[in-house]
Amino acid sequence: MTDIKNDYKYQPGFGNHFSSEALPDALPKGQNTPQLCPYGLYAEQLSGTAFTVDRKHNERTWFYRIRPSVCHTPFEAYPTKTRLVSNYSDTANVSVTPNQLRWSPFDIPTEPTDFVQGLTSIAGAGDVGVKHGMSVLIYAANKSMVDTAFYNSDGDFLIVPQQGRLDITTEFGKILVHPNEICVIQRGIRFSVALPDGPSRGYICEVFNGTWTLPDLGPIGANGLANGRDFQTPVAAFSHEEEKPFVIVNKYGGSLFAAKQNHTPFDVVAWHGNYAPYKYNLALFNTINSVSYDHIDPSIFTVLTCKSEKPGTAIADFVIFPPRWSVQENTFRPPYFHRNCMSEFMGLIHGTYEAKQGGFVPGGASLHSMMTPHGPDAPTFAKASTEELKPMYIAKGTQAFMFESSMQLQPTHWAIEESGKVQHDYFKAWQGLKSNFDPNWKLSGN
Repeated sequence: MTDIKNDYKYQPGFGNHFSSEALPDALPKGQNTPQLCPYGLYAEQLSGTAFTVDRKHNERTWFYRIRPSVCHTPFEAYPTKTRLVSNYSDTANVSVTPNQLRWSPFDIPTEPTDFVQGLTSIAGAGDVGVKHGMSVLIYAANKSMVDTAFYNSDGDFLIVPQQGRLDITTEFGKILVHPNEICVIQRGIRFSVALPDGPSRGYICEVFNGTWTLPDLGPIGANGLANGRDFQTPVAAFSHEEEKPFVIVNKYGGSLFAAKQNHTPFDVVAWHGNYAPYKYNLALFNTINSVSYDHIDPSIFTVLTCKSEKPGTAIADFVIFPPRWSVQENTFRPPYFHRNCMSEFMGLIHGTYEAKQGGFVPGGASLHSMMTPHGPDAPTFAKASTEELKPMYIAKGTQAFMFESSMQLQPTHWAIEESGKVQHDYFKAWQGLKSNFDPNWKLSGN
Protein backbone atom coordinates (compact mmCIF):
# COMPACT_ATOMS: atom_id res chain seq x y z
CA MET A 1 0.00 0.00 0.00
CA THR A 2 1.29 3.44 -0.95
CA ASP A 3 0.82 6.38 1.39
CA ILE A 4 -1.17 9.20 -0.17
CA LYS A 5 -0.99 12.82 0.82
CA ASN A 6 -4.25 14.17 2.18
CA ASP A 7 -4.60 16.73 -0.62
CA TYR A 8 -8.06 15.71 -1.81
CA LYS A 9 -10.62 18.46 -1.45
CA TYR A 10 -14.20 18.35 -2.65
CA GLN A 11 -17.28 20.45 -3.17
CA PRO A 12 -20.49 18.89 -1.81
CA GLY A 13 -23.73 18.57 -3.75
CA PHE A 14 -25.35 16.79 -6.68
CA GLY A 15 -26.01 18.53 -10.00
CA ASN A 16 -24.82 21.89 -8.71
CA HIS A 17 -23.28 24.63 -10.81
CA PHE A 18 -19.82 24.57 -9.26
CA SER A 19 -17.02 27.14 -9.47
CA SER A 20 -13.44 26.30 -8.57
CA GLU A 21 -10.07 27.98 -9.09
CA ALA A 22 -6.59 26.85 -8.07
CA LEU A 23 -5.20 30.38 -8.41
CA PRO A 24 -7.00 33.52 -7.21
CA ASP A 25 -9.13 35.31 -9.80
CA ALA A 26 -8.42 32.68 -12.46
CA LEU A 27 -12.11 32.58 -13.38
CA PRO A 28 -13.15 35.45 -15.66
CA LYS A 29 -15.61 37.84 -14.07
CA GLY A 30 -19.01 38.23 -15.68
CA GLN A 31 -18.33 36.32 -18.91
CA ASN A 32 -17.01 33.01 -20.24
CA THR A 33 -14.78 34.02 -23.15
CA PRO A 34 -12.99 37.33 -22.56
CA GLN A 35 -10.58 38.54 -25.21
CA LEU A 36 -7.75 37.71 -22.83
CA CYS A 37 -8.27 35.24 -19.99
CA PRO A 38 -6.60 35.72 -16.59
CA TYR A 39 -3.05 34.36 -16.32
CA GLY A 40 -2.92 33.96 -20.11
CA LEU A 41 -5.17 30.89 -19.97
CA TYR A 42 -7.30 29.44 -22.75
CA ALA A 43 -11.09 29.18 -22.43
CA GLU A 44 -12.54 25.82 -23.50
CA GLN A 45 -16.10 24.53 -23.14
CA LEU A 46 -16.93 20.87 -22.50
CA SER A 47 -20.55 20.20 -23.52
CA GLY A 48 -22.27 17.21 -21.96
CA THR A 49 -25.57 17.90 -23.71
CA ALA A 50 -26.60 19.64 -26.92
CA PHE A 51 -26.65 23.44 -26.75
CA THR A 52 -30.44 23.54 -27.12
CA VAL A 53 -31.39 21.03 -24.41
CA ASP A 54 -33.76 22.70 -21.93
CA ARG A 55 -32.05 24.57 -19.14
CA LYS A 56 -33.11 22.08 -16.45
CA HIS A 57 -31.17 19.30 -18.19
CA ASN A 58 -28.43 21.28 -19.93
CA GLU A 59 -24.94 20.26 -18.82
CA ARG A 60 -21.64 21.94 -19.64
CA THR A 61 -18.45 23.21 -18.03
CA TRP A 62 -16.00 25.99 -18.90
CA PHE A 63 -12.30 25.20 -18.44
CA TYR A 64 -9.53 27.82 -18.12
CA ARG A 65 -6.40 25.92 -18.98
CA ILE A 66 -2.75 26.40 -19.85
CA ARG A 67 -3.03 24.69 -23.24
CA PRO A 68 -6.24 23.79 -25.11
CA SER A 69 -6.94 20.07 -25.37
CA VAL A 70 -6.84 20.26 -29.20
CA CYS A 71 -3.02 20.33 -29.14
CA HIS A 72 -2.27 16.70 -29.97
CA THR A 73 -1.26 14.54 -32.93
CA PRO A 74 -3.88 12.62 -34.97
CA PHE A 75 -5.43 9.61 -33.25
CA GLU A 76 -4.25 6.19 -34.34
CA ALA A 77 -5.51 2.72 -33.49
CA TYR A 78 -4.49 1.63 -30.00
CA PRO A 79 -1.59 -0.80 -30.32
CA THR A 80 -2.88 -3.35 -27.80
CA LYS A 81 -5.76 -5.75 -28.47
CA THR A 82 -8.79 -5.03 -26.29
CA ARG A 83 -11.86 -6.90 -25.05
CA LEU A 84 -14.28 -4.05 -25.66
CA VAL A 85 -17.60 -4.34 -27.50
CA SER A 86 -19.56 -1.53 -29.14
CA ASN A 87 -22.57 -3.26 -30.73
CA TYR A 88 -24.42 -5.76 -28.56
CA SER A 89 -26.89 -6.66 -31.32
CA ASP A 90 -24.16 -8.29 -33.38
CA THR A 91 -23.80 -12.00 -32.63
CA ALA A 92 -20.15 -11.74 -33.65
CA ASN A 93 -19.65 -9.97 -30.31
CA VAL A 94 -22.08 -11.67 -27.93
CA SER A 95 -23.33 -15.09 -26.84
CA VAL A 96 -27.11 -14.91 -26.63
CA THR A 97 -28.49 -17.03 -23.77
CA PRO A 98 -31.47 -16.76 -21.41
CA ASN A 99 -29.80 -18.93 -18.76
CA GLN A 100 -29.03 -17.78 -15.26
CA LEU A 101 -25.34 -16.91 -15.21
CA ARG A 102 -22.83 -16.59 -12.41
CA TRP A 103 -19.11 -15.90 -12.55
CA SER A 104 -16.37 -16.62 -10.05
CA PRO A 105 -14.10 -13.63 -9.29
CA PHE A 106 -12.44 -12.27 -12.41
CA ASP A 107 -8.66 -12.62 -12.42
CA ILE A 108 -6.31 -9.74 -11.89
CA PRO A 109 -3.66 -10.03 -14.64
CA THR A 110 -0.12 -11.10 -13.90
CA GLU A 111 1.35 -9.18 -16.84
CA PRO A 112 1.71 -5.39 -16.32
CA THR A 113 -1.74 -3.95 -17.01
CA ASP A 114 -3.13 -0.49 -16.30
CA PHE A 115 -6.77 0.59 -15.89
CA VAL A 116 -7.38 1.14 -19.61
CA GLN A 117 -5.68 -2.07 -20.67
CA GLY A 118 -7.68 -3.94 -18.02
CA LEU A 119 -11.12 -2.88 -19.30
CA THR A 120 -13.26 -5.81 -20.44
CA SER A 121 -16.85 -5.83 -21.69
CA ILE A 122 -19.01 -8.40 -19.87
CA ALA A 123 -22.56 -7.73 -21.12
CA GLY A 124 -24.65 -5.00 -22.68
CA ALA A 125 -27.42 -3.88 -24.99
CA GLY A 126 -27.67 -1.37 -27.79
CA ASP A 127 -25.04 0.36 -29.88
CA VAL A 128 -22.66 3.18 -28.98
CA GLY A 129 -22.86 4.43 -32.57
CA VAL A 130 -26.48 5.52 -32.15
CA LYS A 131 -25.99 6.58 -28.51
CA HIS A 132 -28.57 4.17 -27.16
CA GLY A 133 -27.94 1.41 -24.67
CA MET A 134 -25.70 0.42 -21.79
CA SER A 135 -22.91 -1.98 -20.97
CA VAL A 136 -21.31 -3.69 -18.00
CA LEU A 137 -17.53 -3.88 -17.83
CA ILE A 138 -14.95 -4.99 -15.34
CA TYR A 139 -11.52 -3.48 -14.82
CA ALA A 140 -8.61 -5.52 -13.49
CA ALA A 141 -5.21 -3.86 -13.26
CA ASN A 142 -1.90 -4.08 -11.45
CA LYS A 143 -0.07 -0.91 -12.44
CA SER A 144 -0.79 2.81 -12.49
CA MET A 145 -1.28 4.81 -15.65
CA VAL A 146 1.89 6.82 -16.27
CA ASP A 147 1.94 9.87 -18.57
CA THR A 148 -1.33 8.60 -20.03
CA ALA A 149 -4.88 9.92 -19.87
CA PHE A 150 -8.11 8.30 -20.95
CA TYR A 151 -11.50 9.60 -22.00
CA ASN A 152 -14.67 7.88 -23.16
CA SER A 153 -16.56 9.27 -26.17
CA ASP A 154 -19.14 6.49 -25.94
CA GLY A 155 -20.85 7.16 -22.61
CA ASP A 156 -20.70 7.87 -18.90
CA PHE A 157 -18.82 5.52 -16.53
CA LEU A 158 -20.16 4.60 -13.09
CA ILE A 159 -17.16 2.94 -11.44
CA VAL A 160 -17.52 0.54 -8.48
CA PRO A 161 -14.15 -0.42 -6.93
CA GLN A 162 -14.12 -3.88 -5.36
CA GLN A 163 -10.43 -4.33 -4.50
CA GLY A 164 -8.00 -1.47 -4.01
CA ARG A 165 -8.41 2.29 -4.01
CA LEU A 166 -8.41 4.32 -7.21
CA ASP A 167 -6.38 7.54 -7.15
CA ILE A 168 -7.97 9.39 -10.06
CA THR A 169 -6.58 12.58 -11.55
CA THR A 170 -9.11 14.42 -13.73
CA GLU A 171 -9.20 17.70 -15.59
CA PHE A 172 -11.38 18.97 -12.73
CA GLY A 173 -9.08 17.89 -9.89
CA LYS A 174 -8.22 14.76 -7.92
CA ILE A 175 -10.55 12.07 -6.58
CA LEU A 176 -9.64 9.22 -4.23
CA VAL A 177 -12.17 6.39 -4.44
CA HIS A 178 -12.26 3.56 -1.90
CA PRO A 179 -14.07 0.23 -2.13
CA ASN A 180 -17.64 0.88 -0.93
CA GLU A 181 -17.53 4.21 -2.75
CA ILE A 182 -18.50 4.89 -6.35
CA CYS A 183 -17.31 7.41 -8.88
CA VAL A 184 -19.07 8.78 -11.96
CA ILE A 185 -16.93 10.14 -14.81
CA GLN A 186 -18.98 11.47 -17.69
CA ARG A 187 -18.44 11.27 -21.41
CA GLY A 188 -15.42 13.21 -22.68
CA ILE A 189 -13.73 13.89 -19.33
CA ARG A 190 -10.03 13.05 -19.35
CA PHE A 191 -8.64 11.15 -16.39
CA SER A 192 -5.77 8.96 -15.25
CA VAL A 193 -5.89 6.17 -12.66
CA ALA A 194 -3.16 5.30 -10.17
CA LEU A 195 -3.30 2.21 -7.93
CA PRO A 196 -2.00 3.07 -4.45
CA ASP A 197 -2.86 -0.40 -3.11
CA GLY A 198 -1.41 -2.38 -6.00
CA PRO A 199 -3.54 -4.96 -7.86
CA SER A 200 -7.09 -3.65 -8.17
CA ARG A 201 -10.42 -4.80 -9.55
CA GLY A 202 -13.94 -3.46 -9.91
CA TYR A 203 -17.08 -3.07 -11.96
CA ILE A 204 -18.30 -0.37 -14.37
CA CYS A 205 -21.77 0.47 -15.68
CA GLU A 206 -21.60 2.54 -18.87
CA VAL A 207 -24.65 4.34 -20.25
CA PHE A 208 -24.59 5.39 -23.91
CA ASN A 209 -27.39 7.95 -23.65
CA GLY A 210 -28.79 10.00 -20.81
CA THR A 211 -26.90 10.62 -17.61
CA TRP A 212 -26.92 9.41 -14.03
CA THR A 213 -29.37 11.26 -11.77
CA LEU A 214 -30.88 10.85 -8.33
CA PRO A 215 -34.14 8.86 -8.38
CA ASP A 216 -37.40 10.66 -7.68
CA LEU A 217 -38.58 10.12 -4.11
CA GLY A 218 -42.33 10.36 -4.64
CA PRO A 219 -44.26 9.69 -1.41
CA ILE A 220 -41.00 9.07 0.49
CA GLY A 221 -40.82 12.86 0.70
CA ALA A 222 -38.00 15.37 0.39
CA ASN A 223 -35.26 13.30 2.05
CA GLY A 224 -33.91 9.77 1.96
CA LEU A 225 -31.94 7.22 -0.06
CA ALA A 226 -28.78 8.93 -1.45
CA ASN A 227 -28.87 12.56 -0.27
CA GLY A 228 -27.49 15.13 -2.70
CA ARG A 229 -25.34 16.81 -0.04
CA ASP A 230 -23.21 13.65 0.29
CA PHE A 231 -21.90 13.61 -3.28
CA GLN A 232 -18.42 15.10 -3.72
CA THR A 233 -16.93 16.86 -6.75
CA PRO A 234 -13.20 17.72 -6.84
CA VAL A 235 -11.78 21.22 -6.64
CA ALA A 236 -9.48 22.61 -9.31
CA ALA A 237 -5.88 21.38 -9.19
CA PHE A 238 -3.37 21.66 -12.02
CA SER A 239 0.12 20.71 -13.04
CA HIS A 240 2.34 22.68 -15.40
CA GLU A 241 4.59 20.28 -17.29
CA GLU A 242 5.63 21.56 -20.70
CA GLU A 243 7.60 19.39 -23.12
CA LYS A 244 6.48 16.26 -21.29
CA PRO A 245 5.32 13.45 -23.62
CA PHE A 246 1.77 12.38 -22.87
CA VAL A 247 -0.55 9.82 -24.49
CA ILE A 248 -4.28 10.48 -24.76
CA VAL A 249 -6.40 7.32 -25.15
CA ASN A 250 -9.92 7.73 -26.52
CA LYS A 251 -12.64 5.07 -26.39
CA TYR A 252 -14.62 5.81 -29.54
CA GLY A 253 -17.12 3.47 -31.16
CA GLY A 254 -16.09 0.73 -28.75
CA SER A 255 -12.48 0.83 -29.98
CA LEU A 256 -9.44 2.52 -28.48
CA PHE A 257 -7.38 5.19 -30.21
CA ALA A 258 -4.26 6.99 -29.02
CA ALA A 259 -2.82 10.44 -29.70
CA LYS A 260 0.36 12.11 -28.46
CA GLN A 261 1.02 15.56 -27.06
CA ASN A 262 3.93 17.27 -25.35
CA HIS A 263 2.14 18.55 -22.25
CA THR A 264 -0.08 17.26 -19.47
CA PRO A 265 -3.85 17.34 -20.03
CA PHE A 266 -4.31 18.12 -16.35
CA ASP A 267 -3.54 21.82 -16.70
CA VAL A 268 -6.95 23.28 -15.84
CA VAL A 269 -6.34 26.18 -13.46
CA ALA A 270 -10.02 27.03 -12.97
CA TRP A 271 -13.44 25.79 -14.07
CA HIS A 272 -17.12 26.38 -13.57
CA GLY A 273 -20.18 24.40 -14.64
CA ASN A 274 -22.50 21.52 -13.83
CA TYR A 275 -20.84 18.79 -15.93
CA ALA A 276 -18.27 17.34 -13.56
CA PRO A 277 -17.18 14.01 -12.06
CA TYR A 278 -18.16 13.05 -8.54
CA LYS A 279 -17.91 10.32 -5.93
CA TYR A 280 -20.25 8.97 -3.26
CA ASN A 281 -19.76 6.86 -0.14
CA LEU A 282 -22.30 4.01 -0.14
CA ALA A 283 -22.16 3.86 3.69
CA LEU A 284 -24.06 7.18 3.72
CA PHE A 285 -27.10 5.71 1.95
CA ASN A 286 -30.28 6.34 3.97
CA THR A 287 -31.90 2.90 3.80
CA ILE A 288 -35.69 2.65 3.81
CA ASN A 289 -37.44 -0.68 4.40
CA SER A 290 -40.72 -2.25 5.48
CA VAL A 291 -41.54 -1.98 9.19
CA SER A 292 -44.73 -4.05 8.97
CA TYR A 293 -44.81 -6.97 6.52
CA ASP A 294 -43.53 -8.26 3.14
CA HIS A 295 -40.22 -7.92 1.31
CA ILE A 296 -40.17 -4.52 -0.39
CA ASP A 297 -39.20 -4.28 -4.08
CA PRO A 298 -35.45 -3.58 -4.46
CA SER A 299 -36.10 -0.30 -6.28
CA ILE A 300 -36.29 1.22 -2.79
CA PHE A 301 -32.49 0.81 -2.65
CA THR A 302 -31.76 2.81 -5.83
CA VAL A 303 -28.73 5.10 -5.49
CA LEU A 304 -28.64 6.52 -9.03
CA THR A 305 -30.72 6.06 -12.16
CA CYS A 306 -30.31 6.79 -15.86
CA LYS A 307 -33.83 7.41 -17.10
CA SER A 308 -35.20 6.35 -20.46
CA GLU A 309 -37.83 8.23 -22.45
CA LYS A 310 -40.49 5.96 -20.93
CA PRO A 311 -41.52 7.29 -17.49
CA GLY A 312 -40.53 5.04 -14.60
CA THR A 313 -38.33 2.82 -16.77
CA ALA A 314 -34.55 3.07 -16.58
CA ILE A 315 -31.82 2.50 -19.10
CA ALA A 316 -29.91 1.56 -15.96
CA ASP A 317 -30.42 1.74 -12.21
CA PHE A 318 -27.62 1.41 -9.67
CA VAL A 319 -29.08 -0.41 -6.66
CA ILE A 320 -27.35 -1.52 -3.45
CA PHE A 321 -28.20 -4.00 -0.69
CA PRO A 322 -26.60 -2.37 2.35
CA PRO A 323 -26.52 -3.34 6.03
CA ARG A 324 -29.97 -2.67 7.50
CA TRP A 325 -32.58 -3.80 10.02
CA SER A 326 -35.09 -6.45 8.99
CA VAL A 327 -38.23 -6.43 11.18
CA GLN A 328 -41.12 -7.61 8.98
CA GLU A 329 -43.68 -9.84 10.71
CA ASN A 330 -45.04 -13.10 9.25
CA THR A 331 -42.81 -12.57 6.21
CA PHE A 332 -40.34 -14.51 4.10
CA ARG A 333 -37.63 -11.90 4.48
CA PRO A 334 -34.98 -12.72 1.82
CA PRO A 335 -35.56 -11.64 -1.80
CA TYR A 336 -38.56 -13.40 -3.30
CA PHE A 337 -38.64 -15.67 -6.35
CA HIS A 338 -38.90 -13.46 -9.39
CA ARG A 339 -39.31 -13.18 -13.13
CA ASN A 340 -38.51 -9.65 -14.21
CA CYS A 341 -39.11 -7.55 -17.32
CA MET A 342 -35.75 -5.96 -16.46
CA SER A 343 -32.25 -7.46 -16.67
CA GLU A 344 -30.36 -7.82 -13.38
CA PHE A 345 -26.55 -7.83 -13.23
CA MET A 346 -25.21 -8.20 -9.69
CA GLY A 347 -21.79 -7.83 -8.14
CA LEU A 348 -20.43 -8.15 -4.62
CA ILE A 349 -17.95 -5.67 -3.15
CA HIS A 350 -17.48 -7.48 0.16
CA GLY A 351 -19.27 -9.84 2.53
CA THR A 352 -21.94 -12.46 1.89
CA TYR A 353 -25.15 -11.77 -0.02
CA GLU A 354 -28.29 -12.61 1.96
CA ALA A 355 -30.03 -14.61 -0.80
CA LYS A 356 -27.12 -16.93 -1.63
CA GLN A 357 -25.19 -19.14 0.79
CA GLY A 358 -22.20 -19.71 -1.49
CA GLY A 359 -20.78 -19.26 -4.97
CA PHE A 360 -21.57 -15.54 -5.19
CA VAL A 361 -18.39 -14.02 -3.80
CA PRO A 362 -16.60 -10.64 -3.89
CA GLY A 363 -15.17 -9.90 -7.32
CA GLY A 364 -17.61 -12.25 -9.04
CA ALA A 365 -20.95 -11.49 -10.66
CA SER A 366 -24.29 -12.85 -11.77
CA LEU A 367 -26.71 -12.05 -14.59
CA HIS A 368 -30.41 -12.87 -14.42
CA SER A 369 -31.76 -12.02 -17.82
CA MET A 370 -35.14 -10.65 -18.80
CA MET A 371 -37.97 -12.99 -17.68
CA THR A 372 -35.50 -15.69 -16.53
CA PRO A 373 -36.56 -17.05 -13.11
CA HIS A 374 -34.31 -16.48 -10.13
CA GLY A 375 -34.47 -16.19 -6.35
CA PRO A 376 -33.00 -17.54 -3.12
CA ASP A 377 -31.25 -20.88 -3.19
CA ALA A 378 -32.57 -23.95 -1.41
CA PRO A 379 -30.63 -23.57 1.90
CA THR A 380 -31.66 -19.90 2.16
CA PHE A 381 -35.31 -20.77 1.53
CA ALA A 382 -35.29 -23.54 4.13
CA LYS A 383 -33.68 -21.34 6.79
CA ALA A 384 -35.84 -18.28 6.16
CA SER A 385 -39.06 -20.32 6.15
CA THR A 386 -38.55 -21.65 9.67
CA GLU A 387 -36.37 -19.18 11.60
CA GLU A 388 -37.70 -17.03 14.42
CA LEU A 389 -38.86 -13.65 13.10
CA LYS A 390 -37.18 -11.29 15.51
CA PRO A 391 -35.58 -7.94 14.61
CA MET A 392 -32.32 -8.71 12.82
CA TYR A 393 -29.49 -6.52 11.54
CA ILE A 394 -28.76 -8.12 8.18
CA ALA A 395 -25.96 -7.80 5.62
CA LYS A 396 -23.53 -6.61 8.28
CA GLY A 397 -20.10 -6.28 6.66
CA THR A 398 -21.67 -6.79 3.23
CA GLN A 399 -22.21 -4.62 0.18
CA ALA A 400 -23.89 -6.21 -2.82
CA PHE A 401 -25.14 -4.14 -5.74
CA MET A 402 -27.15 -4.45 -8.93
CA PHE A 403 -27.05 -2.80 -12.34
CA GLU A 404 -30.67 -3.18 -13.43
CA SER A 405 -31.73 -2.33 -16.97
CA SER A 406 -34.90 -2.28 -19.08
CA MET A 407 -32.71 -3.58 -21.90
CA GLN A 408 -32.02 -7.21 -22.76
CA LEU A 409 -28.38 -7.62 -21.74
CA GLN A 410 -26.32 -10.01 -23.85
CA PRO A 411 -23.06 -11.40 -22.43
CA THR A 412 -19.92 -11.15 -24.54
CA HIS A 413 -18.07 -14.10 -26.00
CA TRP A 414 -15.20 -13.41 -23.61
CA ALA A 415 -17.48 -13.48 -20.58
CA ILE A 416 -19.07 -16.79 -21.59
CA GLU A 417 -16.41 -18.67 -23.50
CA GLU A 418 -12.98 -17.25 -22.71
CA SER A 419 -12.98 -15.95 -19.13
CA GLY A 420 -13.02 -19.42 -17.59
CA LYS A 421 -15.13 -18.00 -14.75
CA VAL A 422 -18.65 -19.14 -15.63
CA GLN A 423 -20.08 -21.41 -12.93
CA HIS A 424 -21.75 -23.99 -15.14
CA ASP A 425 -23.43 -25.65 -12.14
CA TYR A 426 -25.18 -22.45 -11.03
CA PHE A 427 -28.58 -23.88 -11.98
CA LYS A 428 -28.15 -26.47 -9.22
CA ALA A 429 -28.67 -23.75 -6.60
CA TRP A 430 -32.41 -24.22 -7.10
CA GLN A 431 -32.60 -27.96 -7.72
CA GLY A 432 -33.00 -28.67 -4.00
CA LEU A 433 -36.28 -26.76 -3.84
CA LYS A 434 -38.79 -29.54 -3.31
CA SER A 435 -42.58 -29.55 -3.38
CA ASN A 436 -44.05 -28.68 0.02
CA PHE A 437 -47.62 -28.82 -1.24
CA ASP A 438 -50.10 -30.27 1.27
CA PRO A 439 -53.63 -30.68 -0.13
CA ASN A 440 -54.94 -31.16 3.43
CA TRP A 441 -53.46 -27.92 4.77
CA LYS A 442 -55.82 -25.82 6.87
CA LEU A 443 -55.41 -22.32 8.24
CA SER A 444 -54.25 -22.40 11.88
CA GLY A 445 -57.10 -22.00 14.31
CA ASN A 446 -59.76 -23.49 11.99
